Amino acid sequence: MTPIPITPDQIRAFRLEAHHLNQKLPFSGLTEAASVCGFQNSPPGAWETAAFCRLSDCTPAKLRDALYETKTLLQAWSYRGVPLVFPQKESAAFLTSLIPLAGETPWVYTPGISGALSFLGMSFDELLLLVREAVGCLAHDAVCSKELLDRTVAAQVRPLLPPARQPLWDAPSMYGDPARQTVGQAAVSFLLRPCSHLSLVVFGKRQKNSPTFTSYQNWLGQAFGSGEYPLAAESEALREAGRTFAKKFLHAFGPSVPGDLAKWAGCPPRQAKRLWGLIAGELLPVCVEGKTRYLLQEDGERLCHAEADPQRLLLLGAHDPYLDLRDRAVILADQSLQRLAFKTVANPGAILRGGRIIGIWTTRTQSARLRIKLTLWETASSPELARLKALAEEYAAFRETPLLALEITQTRSPV
Repeated sequence: MTPIPITPDQIRAFRLEAHHLNQKLPFSGLTEAASVCGFQNSPPGAWETAAFCRLSDCTPAKLRDALYETKTLLQAWSYRGVPLVFPQKESAAFLTSLIPLAGETPWVYTPGISGALSFLGMSFDELLLLVREAVGCLAHDAVCSKELLDRTVAAQVRPLLPPARQPLWDAPSMYGDPARQTVGQAAVSFLLRPCSHLSLVVFGKRQKNSPTFTSYQNWLGQAFGSGEYPLAAESEALREAGRTFAKKFLHAFGPSVPGDLAKWAGCPPRQAKRLWGLIAGELLPVCVEGKTRYLLQEDGERLCHAEADPQRLLLLGAHDPYLDLRDRAVILADQSLQRLAFKTVANPGAILRGGRIIGIWTTRTQSARLRIKLTLWETASSPELARLKALAEEYAAFRETPLLALEITQTRSPV
């Protein structure tokens, strides 16, 4: 079968539609929008911006109600260890699917623990067993703030350790501020992510400026998830969860390859290969600039006929799901500009035209009012500038913060 040739324009149109960015859904479509691949909530509030970009009549109060009151949405550490907001009914896809089989670790967020493990003289799996037991303290309780969670679980682990290791557990951290963090607290911080995949810890209701943490069962009043980590054998439930997870990836970021899935999920190649194999019989090969890529057969016709308004402007927040792709050249060809749009720390938002990044935007709060700066790398017409101004004003209104100042600059030179 000769792969069908696909252009970058078609890919952008396909992904814009998949991410519900070609036209806003009514607010009743919140779970549909969150179901695509979840909303990353780092930095805090990022998920709200992502939802706002996809839903009409969207307010922070409605979003918080869905997350904290009706609990149709759930926040937990998911792929790549990021805090993710997703439909509660899809917990298997966003949590269970990530449990590795033997030989499939480490994950992207776990290699850093090696310094603590070496200092303690323990293996990853050996210490994880103790942390899993200790995190049971959340079964009927909640802890406010991540720092307190690390301390609380570390205190529960300490008596489970051999006496000779307890002083090492209490030693100053080699990671964070040694005056505020111990080796044990640092180790716990790494291991809370796999505990999340087992549904042993989820995010509860935010209190002022701090998140709270509790167990899945305590938060939702129902049991979910259990088992080893890693698993000795693959169950049918794990297969189905993994299949759904892999399909979500391709639906949102196809056409793609297994290596892209591994980087997006933050899992080792061996696990990505297994997840990819679960949908191998449902794939369609296509040709993208001379390279073979794959998408779901069910999405083939949609991709071939996908169309997007080439002039549609969007202001996407930092870490928006649409921007969470590995083939960045599809939306931003210039590598020097990629370094400005995709940062490890303090990522800016992205200005899109027809699905391509044409600039970045940042916000700053001053005296309870909002300053927004838009930096364009391509020329914008007067109507486009007016539209960007309107989008900035809409965002400020969504954030319920008066817009103090809006600065729009057009430059091709990175500044």
